[in-house]
Amino acid sequence: MAGRNNNNNQLVVPQARQALQQMKLEAAQSLGVVIPQDGYYGNVTSRDAGSLGGYITKKLVQIAEQQLSGGVR
Repeated sequence: MAGRNNNNNQLVVPQARQALQQMKLEAAQSLGVVIPQDGYYGNVTSRDAGSLGGYITKKLVQIAEQQLSGGVR
């Protein structure tokens, strides 16, 4: 079903949804991955999806490390 959000993951902070979506778009742009306009990711290759997930995880770890160290890069 195109456009249907079949994500069962629940966010701990629901207000973070927009920030995570923005991070996903920035990651895709950095990696040259085309994000489907209809929001359906079923046609995105496993390689591209894995690259996006890895990139986002790396950025989230960097953000957490910065917050824990009390510094800003």
